[in-house]
Amino acid sequence: MSSKQTKTDVILIGAGIMSATLGTLLKELVPDWKITVFEKLASAGEESSNEWNNAGTGHSALCELNYTVEKPDGSIDISKAVKINEQFQESRQFWSYLVNSNLIRNPEDFIRPLPHLSLVQGEKNVEFLKKRFEALSNNPLFHGMEFSEDPRKLAEWIPLIMNGRNDNEPIAATKIDTGTDVNFGALTRMLFDHLQRKNVEINYNHQVDDIKRTSDGSWDLKVRNVQSGLVEHHQAKFVFIGGGGGSLPLLQKSGIPEGKHIGGFPVSGLFMVCKNPEVVAQHHAKVYGKAKVGAPPMSVPHLDTRYIDGKKSLLFGPFAGFSPKFLKTGSMFDLLGSVKPDNVLTMLAAGAKNVPLTKYLIQQVMLSKEQRMEELREFIPNAKSEDWDIVVAGQRVQVIKDTAAGGKGTLQFGTEVICAADGSISALLGASPGASTAVSVMLDLLSRCFPQQIQEWEPKIKEMIPSYGVSLVKNPELIREIDVQTSRALGLSSELALV
Repeated sequence: MSSKQTKTDVILIGAGIMSATLGTLLKELVPDWKITVFEKLASAGEESSNEWNNAGTGHSALCELNYTVEKPDGSIDISKAVKINEQFQESRQFWSYLVNSNLIRNPEDFIRPLPHLSLVQGEKNVEFLKKRFEALSNNPLFHGMEFSEDPRKLAEWIPLIMNGRNDNEPIAATKIDTGTDVNFGALTRMLFDHLQRKNVEINYNHQVDDIKRTSDGSWDLKVRNVQSGLVEHHQAKFVFIGGGGGSLPLLQKSGIPEGKHIGGFPVSGLFMVCKNPEVVAQHHAKVYGKAKVGAPPMSVPHLDTRYIDGKKSLLFGPFAGFSPKFLKTGSMFDLLGSVKPDNVLTMLAAGAKNVPLTKYLIQQVMLSKEQRMEELREFIPNAKSEDWDIVVAGQRVQVIKDTAAGGKGTLQFGTEVICAADGSISALLGASPGASTAVSVMLDLLSRCFPQQIQEWEPKIKEMIPSYGVSLVKNPELIREIDVQTSRALGLSSELALV
């Protein structure tokens, strides 16, 4: 039974890092707009943004090998790495603006400096890493990157990984000290605390069950209080669907043409966490390897130092798995319910194309703890089972769509924003690099959904993000200036400040 109907300017669905970022940007650009948030869980940042549900890497392509591709001629394509790095620089600038403006405090609670390393074994992989290093180290965005295939040097960089490693297989690593560990859960909670102080109405334990267009072009949301069962209707001129894996079903309910012929493929994840402080103390870096053949990009193995609740932790993973749920707190019928007449052929085509991936995920699900330990020992030869526990990480829903390059039912690995033609509603789908590029993604959303206002907003955007609209890679001096400023504001190490 409906109890009330209210109107607002903007509705944000989901209290994750994306809604937090968009809400914070809008409050700086148009302080008088009324913003309402609905989150079905009891607090902010509890699904994909939660610190235990993601890798906590400030994704800037410093160590992630899947962002640099070897072309048929043997050269390395670094264009994606450059783009992601530039996007992360925008996030750093925005966070620095918030800290310098005293809108959020204690940046050490959400971001810390941490070396980023890429590690490979085997002659072919070593050659690839060397070429990757040569291509990236000439770029000002990757200044300070080092390469070594000397086991003695690697033992200085990553003693825990090199200790007990007695095989003669070639091994190499790159290292850059300007990497970061980011607690996106803590950052999300900080931003929502800030929004609450700015009189944004945040409704926890409220689930959006339906979205319909009204006669005047705005959107009517049917919202249910999950504790009392009370149903309310809320109307807004603009709606952002930032519900993680729950975004696709709501996008489908909106009925916009742009949301048709799109499906979702859920992938779950596990991490192994070290409970022995003596082992944790021996490692201080994020070390990314190469994904195994047939593995999805989000399954690149990595051994990470993490800072969670102020405590140093050590995690290894992720181990991929399959669950039909679109959220950790979702339903076993999520995947089935997302199949509609307009996307059924797309979904079937994706199933036919991705049989190897499905087999891989099933194999991952069936792994015993000891089998997972064997994979861990490829990183830490002396790892002991009793030192490690398994934690269940978040659910990610990869976008499936028809593309010119991949054809019908192409599985997309990345972050994608779907906007209505009139800009009145938008949804964020997909996964990594996700949170790290939230500021860039939301700025793009603003330009697409508010084309009339974006020019008026530009001076304020440039005040918050000086590199907005500028190619950093073509402006080395601006890179240096931004690096020094953001490093100072966020308490990070700065290689560029030393040169």
